[in-house]
Amino acid sequence: MSQHLGAGGPASGLGTRLSRRRQLYGFGVAALGSPLFTVALLGVRDRLGLDTVLLLFVLVTVAASVVGGVLAALAATAISLGLANFFFTRPYGSLLVANGNELIDLLIFSAVAALVGVVTEAGARSRGRTERARLEAELLAEVGNREHEPESVELALADARTLYGMHAVSLTEDGRTLATSGTPEPDDTVIAVPAGERLVLQLSGPERLGEDRGLLSSLALTAGRLWRTRQLAGQAHRAEELGRIDELRASLLAAVGHDLRNPLAAITAAASTLRQSDITLDPAEEAELLETIEEHAHRLNDIIANLLDASRLRAGALSVHPRPTALLEVMAGVVRLGEGRVELAIPEDLPLVRADAGLLERVLANLVANADRHLPDGEKVLVSARQEDRWVAVRVVDHGPGVSPDRFAEIFAPFQHFGDRATTGVGLGLAIARGFAEAMGGTLTPSETPGGGLTMTLTLEVADAAAADR
Repeated sequence: MSQHLGAGGPASGLGTRLSRRRQLYGFGVAALGSPLFTVALLGVRDRLGLDTVLLLFVLVTVAASVVGGVLAALAATAISLGLANFFFTRPYGSLLVANGNELIDLLIFSAVAALVGVVTEAGARSRGRTERARLEAELLAEVGNREHEPESVELALADARTLYGMHAVSLTEDGRTLATSGTPEPDDTVIAVPAGERLVLQLSGPERLGEDRGLLSSLALTAGRLWRTRQLAGQAHRAEELGRIDELRASLLAAVGHDLRNPLAAITAAASTLRQSDITLDPAEEAELLETIEEHAHRLNDIIANLLDASRLRAGALSVHPRPTALLEVMAGVVRLGEGRVELAIPEDLPLVRADAGLLERVLANLVANADRHLPDGEKVLVSARQEDRWVAVRVVDHGPGVSPDRFAEIFAPFQHFGDRATTGVGLGLAIARGFAEAMGGTLTPSETPGGGLTMTLTLEVADAAAADR
């Protein structure tokens, strides 16, 4: 069985009528209250006026109205009227009324008691509607405020399923299920509620909803809005990602177009010269050309390695194998690559650090190469290290032009050269150095060199301290 609730349907999701049990309790008050008052007052009826008795019966009507609603109040009025007429109006024991004033009292009692019952239930209904409206507003506000949560739509569906006691609630678009909560059963009633353009909220379960379904409609629209918000957020995120990818692609193309072309052109020119048969080269000239090919081939290899490393870092596919590592052993390879342009100030008793030796060598080589590009002729890159509590701080110092502190964050961006005298790479060295350092659990931070220049500080954990923590 399926039902569909349109946008112009009833206005509230929780029924306003009292339950059948409450109504039965109200009729019980009406059936027992008036006879009990009658029994209690029979002994003193001659000393009480009819108006006093009728006021007491009004209390029964009010109590019946509060408990069971207007129908119970009318029943209490009818029973009280009959008992008052039979037992408290002369002649006693009959429904005749000998005194005209007493007849008027009975008629006024009937009207007042019925009116009191109606007004009492109307007030209770009004207070109930006000309280329900407050609770509904709080519920809708709570559901709507989840728009930034990852599972906001699913939470809204779960709230609707719990509130209405359904087996399953789902949000669909053109018959395609977008999100769901719970599992439907074969004999369930399916209620479909519009949730916005092309969206429908479907509830599967027993038919427990009354005629008033405004809250359900509001919940459906809120769930639809949350879904649209999620879609827009996803589209914005994808657009942002595409923007970053386009920016990276443009930078990469610019770098490849310039920085890869130079070594390739040098290699091509040297190789073409060696292949020419119409010129004679002496051994020194041949050696120089071969050295040019070798130098630029190494440079080309470094550029390609940096590009591959940047791709691995971006994809999260970097393999790290940290172990106790001696810094001096790693620096040996860096010094060889530095061709006499590196000065070491590393104590021999420096503790082992927890690092991947291969990645650490790449980090230090990139830092030394970056510093060397900015050094005045004849100066050396200083690499010092010392233990600081449970960490070892390695500093790569140059006395070049330096970088303004407000631009420190920019130097780690890919494809940045910052005024290099010779752009012999694609500007990835520092970006890769920081990525590798963080992958090993360390940090890489820039600072100003006293007297001018840039100092890069690599901080790595002492191997013994790392082992003690585990």
